[in-house]
Amino acid sequence: MNVLKIATAGSVDDGKSTLIGRLLYDTKSLPTDKLKAIESSSQKRGLDYLDFSLVTDGLVAEREQGITIDVAHIYFSTAKRSYIIADAPGHIEYTRNMVTGASTSNVSIILIDARKGVVEQTYRHFFINDLLRTQKVIVAVNKMDLVGYDEAKFNAIKTDVQALIEKSDYNVADIEFIPISALKGDNIANNNFGNTPWYTGESLLEQLEKTDLSENNKALARFPIQQVLKGGQDQPLLAGKLNGNSIKVGDKVTLLPSKVNTEVASIEFFDEKYEEAKKGASVNISLKDEVAADRGNMLVKTEELPKVNDAIEAKICWMDAEALKEGAQFTIQHGLQRVPATVKSINKIIKPDFSGEEIGVEKVALNEIAAVSLDLRHPIFYDVYKENPENGAFIFINEHSHNTSGVGFIQ
Repeated sequence: MNVLKIATAGSVDDGKSTLIGRLLYDTKSLPTDKLKAIESSSQKRGLDYLDFSLVTDGLVAEREQGITIDVAHIYFSTAKRSYIIADAPGHIEYTRNMVTGASTSNVSIILIDARKGVVEQTYRHFFINDLLRTQKVIVAVNKMDLVGYDEAKFNAIKTDVQALIEKSDYNVADIEFIPISALKGDNIANNNFGNTPWYTGESLLEQLEKTDLSENNKALARFPIQQVLKGGQDQPLLAGKLNGNSIKVGDKVTLLPSKVNTEVASIEFFDEKYEEAKKGASVNISLKDEVAADRGNMLVKTEELPKVNDAIEAKICWMDAEALKEGAQFTIQHGLQRVPATVKSINKIIKPDFSGEEIGVEKVALNEIAAVSLDLRHPIFYDVYKENPENGAFIFINEHSHNTSGVGFIQ
């Protein structure tokens, strides 16, 4: 069963937690004890409805304040597929959390309060999906029950979001607009309540069920080598997890960084042999010719070579309380490679609300987005992020604390 990874984003009190709770409730994914706890808590609060936000707001402080302050991962399944939801906070000071939550997602659900329409945070949430090139975006206009299920309100918000899309170079492959009420359940798991007869589209769950993940397989094949094992007759087996498109027995391949050309002799896993390895497969590959390979090397198809350079340009999201400055030294982890790097220049700060750029800056503060130039101690083999996210992203590691200080997207 394939797994769909979903990120949710919205401003304070837009109803993300309630939406997720409603999805779990409508798909019968809530354990009995959890449901009873929600019923009890709702009654104690004097509510005449189930407060589904309690499903994800697990911290006591969050429950008391009614806000979400960290990324929570929620798992559920239907008969058609499994899901992982990253529920990230929407506040500006938690931009890094939003980036973290959306970084591995196939779909992003951006919530908009029907009463408020597009607000500054909507711009930020869309910007992050732009930055991460999320495959599919669902704009869920929530709290339609509080505006009398007014079609004109919905259409006005839709027009404003479409104007926002035109401000960026992000050609969203798939974008949907759905009027919902997370509290009442309208258009969440079904759309037969009759409150939005003017909406002829599918429910939120139906949209998730039909999302096509084949777009994820268009990236070029990249096989980072995690370990070199001994195979039969001392033939080395290259163990790793395949990113991007498939690799088949007989394919012409090149080993990096040595640039040795050879051919795939076999693909196997334990006692099973395969003619083809597909995206996400963890396999062992043997080569026709004897080659010297090490952990961190990469196997690629000969006609699909990545870029190789010791200097890169990247957009970054800074996640450290200590600001990033020119000349700073870090270790970057790109795939399995760890490489010492120096910040050659901070080229600009990019405003995530599409309000412009700031040139001539000397530092990048916590939660800021910037464009930087990096010098690396030795070359890496990479792709531009928008063409191959898995081989185009990296993290900054502080050489002293060993903490993750930021994330980068190679341009």
